Amino acid sequence: MWIDGHEVAAQGGGTLEIENPATGNNAFVVALGLGPDIDAAVGAARRAHDDGPWPRMHPRERGRILRAAAEILRSRKESIGEVETACVGRPLREMVQQVGRAPDWLDFFASVAETHEDVVVPASGELMNYVRRVPLGVVGAVTPWNHPLLITMKKVAPALAAGNTMVVKPSEVAPVAPLELARALVEAGIPDGVINVVPGFGPEAGKALTEHTRIDRIDLTGGTETGRHVAAAAGRNLIPVQAELGGKAPVVIFDDVPIDVAVAGATFASFVASGQSCIAGTRLLVHERSMDSFVGRLVERVQGIRVGDPMHPDTQMGPVVSQRQLDRILELVESARTEGARVLCGGERLAGAPFERGYFIAPTVITDVHQDMRIMREEVFGPVVSVQPFANEDEAVALANDADFGLGAAVWTRDLPRAHVVAHRIRAGTVWINDHHRIDPASPWGGFKDSGIGSENGVEAFNDYTAAQSILVNLSRTPFDWFGSNDELRYS
Repeated sequence: MWIDGHEVAAQGGGTLEIENPATGNNAFVVALGLGPDIDAAVGAARRAHDDGPWPRMHPRERGRILRAAAEILRSRKESIGEVETACVGRPLREMVQQVGRAPDWLDFFASVAETHEDVVVPASGELMNYVRRVPLGVVGAVTPWNHPLLITMKKVAPALAAGNTMVVKPSEVAPVAPLELARALVEAGIPDGVINVVPGFGPEAGKALTEHTRIDRIDLTGGTETGRHVAAAAGRNLIPVQAELGGKAPVVIFDDVPIDVAVAGATFASFVASGQSCIAGTRLLVHERSMDSFVGRLVERVQGIRVGDPMHPDTQMGPVVSQRQLDRILELVESARTEGARVLCGGERLAGAPFERGYFIAPTVITDVHQDMRIMREEVFGPVVSVQPFANEDEAVALANDADFGLGAAVWTRDLPRAHVVAHRIRAGTVWINDHHRIDPASPWGGFKDSGIGSENGVEAFNDYTAAQSILVNLSRTPFDWFGSNDELRYS
């Protein structure tokens, strides 16, 4: 783990073995953090904020360090991509691309910090009132396993650019890339204690961090129930919380889209990262006139996805991340069968070479679903997609919004006015038109309903890592004595 600028062992000497989901072998061993390690990390971050140079450093100097770290990460994108593939099983060709994008967040938020301007507000009377944005203090971040570096970066980049210090608790499934992010920041010259990373399990390290009384903000990406517990902890400590939680993204496909285009877009939306993404397109809503031809072509395309060793350059889909995840996915597919749905392809664990030791599931397409099925209400987080018909625009919007989540959605149509109108009617934080999965550090990212609180990315996120400090300056040349004679009284 990284604490106070140094790579250290756990105080209790414990270690955590990281499994490769494609082989079942141990890929890495990291330190196992517990409550005392979190205490040490928070103490280091507290000292670095209260007494260290980082919050008081000029934004241009902070920007130089963040940009230097970005270049270090870019130079290591192949090796960090291999680390991420070994931890989560996502194909190397995908992970290298994603790791290559992650440094853009450091560049963007360095620029935001460097160009951020304080404001003068029009106070009444003979006063000048200017408003500064100052760092919140120590940020506690809890990050997931599915996009280990990118999601950690979405929190670290704006928090550090704004002058905060941090303690990150990465997922126990995939903590190595966040540790490599800390390494790059330390090599780039970030002061001791500014970035601290403590691997560990949620009930121990995660709980210790999110309930700690010496942090000033909690930032979480994870499951909805975890989000409720973390938000309650933030409420007890009266600190702000940002939580990006679950999703059940609808993909609305109108009949003016060519079938091959629609199928390619839907396959991309649904099966990238083996569907293990909170914005995976898990609910395909297809106009009834296109339904039969779309489903036939989709099944053909999905059965052609090359599942295999994620390190192989030709592999298009790897395993799911763990036995636990595999069991949950298969259980949800079986529940759909029991409730009357048809599984057109997939829905089973793959057997034989090279699948015998890994957690491989055949990509799955399900039809004849209805809104009360578990498969339609719960987040599957695997390579499983349902397909439903709709008759008109109103029904499409109603089906899209009939979910407890509202993180992402997509609309496919060549009718540009309809695309915008439908997008505006869908209750989701991000809506793609004729696309999916695109993200940018400048684009706000958050959700409605059970998908979370607040948003990441963009200038708005930078401001959320700061507090407004109002400075009022008396410009009057006339002495003021409130308890003097009545003639001198004034109040404005």
